[in-house]
Amino acid sequence: METKKFTIDSFLKSKEEGRKISMLTAYDYTMAKLVDEAGIDCILVGDSLGMVMLGYENTLQVTMDDMIHHTKAVSRGVQNAFLIGDMPFLSYHTSTDEAVKNAGRFVQEAGAQAVKLERGSEVIDKIEAIIKAQIPVLGHLGLTPQSVHVMGGFKVQGRSQKQAAYLLEEAIRLQDAGVFALVLECVPEQLSKLISEKLSIPTIGIGAGRYCDGQVLVIQDLLGMYKNMSPKFVKKYAEMGDGIVEAVRSYKEDVQRSRFPEEKHGFIMEEQILAKLY
Repeated sequence: METKKFTIDSFLKSKEEGRKISMLTAYDYTMAKLVDEAGIDCILVGDSLGMVMLGYENTLQVTMDDMIHHTKAVSRGVQNAFLIGDMPFLSYHTSTDEAVKNAGRFVQEAGAQAVKLERGSEVIDKIEAIIKAQIPVLGHLGLTPQSVHVMGGFKVQGRSQKQAAYLLEEAIRLQDAGVFALVLECVPEQLSKLISEKLSIPTIGIGAGRYCDGQVLVIQDLLGMYKNMSPKFVKKYAEMGDGIVEAVRSYKEDVQRSRFPEEKHGFIMEEQILAKLY
C-alpha cells in the first residue's frame, strides 16, 4: 500500500479525525530510510543524539553543527515522513535574531520542515519570530532535558496543583503563539489528558500516558539498543542491542577460526594471468 506524505496540515487533521500520530527519532540516513519505509508519520532528529549517538551524559553539549550534520543525513533517507529538527541548547536562548537564523539553518541547509523548541513563556518571543519567518514550530513542555540542571534531574513534571496549572497555562500560551503541535514529556496522564482536551492542536506524548494525540520514542530505546538508561515509559519492541553483540561475537569467532570468509565471499582471476606473476 502506498504511503501518503505526512504534512503540516496532517497534524491538525489527525486530531480532528481522532487518528493517533506516530513519531520516532532518527539520527542517520540508514535508520531514517527504514523508519520512513515503515510508514511513520513524522521523524524528529532529537538532541537526544548527544546521548545515544555521541555518548554525552545529557543533551547540553550538543551543538548546532551536530544537529545540522545529523538532520542532513536523515533528510536524505526520508520520502513521506514529516521531518523536524530539534534546536539544541543555547541555539535560541540568546537573541531572537540568533533563534531565527538557527531555525532557518534546519530548513535551508538540512532539509527539515519544522523545528522543535523546549519551554514556554521564556521563549515565546523566539517562537513567534520563527513562525513569522515561515518556519513551523513544535512546542515542548513538561520534562525539558535542556533544563535538567534547573529541574534537579530527569523528573516527572506537573504533579502538584501549582505545577499542573502552570503547564496548562503554558500549553495554551504556546498554542496562541502558533505552534502546530506540542510535546508533553514525563507528565501525569491525567494532566496530559486535560491539556489534550483543552487544546485544538495535537499533543505528542513521551512518558505522558495514554491520552495524548500521538506518541514519540527514541528509536534506540524502542529497539533495545541503548542500555545506559531505561525509562519506565519505554516499550521495547525488539532487543537488537543483544542481537548486535551476539552477531559481532559470531563474526569474531568465524574470523579467528578461519570460517569467514569462505570461497563464495571472494573473487577470482584467470589462471593464465596468475601464472605470469610467479
